[in-house]
Amino acid sequence: MKRLALLIIVIASLSIACNSKKASPQKQQSKKILNTLSGKAFGTTYSVLFAEEEEVSYQKSYDSLIAVINQSMSTYQKGTDITRINEGDTTVQVDNHFKKVFEASKMIYKQTQGAFDPTIGIIVNAWGFGPEGELEQIDSLKLKELMTTVGLDRVHLKNDHIIKENVKTRIDFNALAKGYAVDVFADFLKAKGYTDYLVEIGGEIVVSGTNTIKQKAWTVGIEDPNFDGTQSYSKIVELPDGAAMATSGSYRKFKIDKNGNRYAHIIDAQTGYPSKTNVLSVSVIAENCMLADAYATVFKNMGIMTVKAFLQQHPELKVYFIYENDQKELETLALNGFPE
Repeated sequence: MKRLALLIIVIASLSIACNSKKASPQKQQSKKILNTLSGKAFGTTYSVLFAEEEEVSYQKSYDSLIAVINQSMSTYQKGTDITRINEGDTTVQVDNHFKKVFEASKMIYKQTQGAFDPTIGIIVNAWGFGPEGELEQIDSLKLKELMTTVGLDRVHLKNDHIIKENVKTRIDFNALAKGYAVDVFADFLKAKGYTDYLVEIGGEIVVSGTNTIKQKAWTVGIEDPNFDGTQSYSKIVELPDGAAMATSGSYRKFKIDKNGNRYAHIIDAQTGYPSKTNVLSVSVIAENCMLADAYATVFKNMGIMTVKAFLQQHPELKVYFIYENDQKELETLALNGFPE
């Protein structure tokens, strides 16, 4: 399950904003306040913070960006580009948003030898991964049939159109679309001339500059993997200028089989069968949030030892694991200089 890192912004922003309003006009012009805006998007919530000398709202602009991205890549709405493509419409001309996410998916698919695959969703659904309940079973013949539709290497982009070798193949960008939307929001603020801001959607984060109100780096928290649904934060990090961070967790959405074994909604893209994992949470810092989002998803699936080997070739990625050891005790592991 995605978006299980809940953002903590350790700042007394409201009191600062209120105090600045009470100041004289001359002082108010020279003292910035923290503009904050939150709302709903992509089935979750978003927050945007940036420093300015007066209150500014870009609500309409954010709503427009959300609408455009949804129209391109939402699998939850009818008539979107991706929905029409999944239904077999070959006339759809995809936009630049779709192309950027598709090309990034292709890159990570190749890097991870198919472990990251946006066409695996049909198998995840077939195993019955939902809010609650016991793991469902699929007979081998049905699974073999479904697996013929899986494989991003059999999906192609040509002249702004998606070509599927198997018409039943379905694409789902949920593993990186929210991260991409964070990047789009951040690019919007950058184009407006802002250099100090934080953008967050469903726990996926991009920061620029510093928290100028507190005159320190942006501070965020990584949620502890609590199976009882409570929220706590043992890991607090300061993100450097330009950092993008995403977290993927498996501790809230899982299934129990008839033998009492716990499975997260992790499907082996090569076999189509669920995989057990001791990894509960993975946080990744990357050059942009789309990549951080995607790598956080696939690293949870790949396992710690495989990720360690992968990171030797990718020093630009900083990773933080929370996992269970053989005694079911929680342990953590920071790799490639993840902030302590």
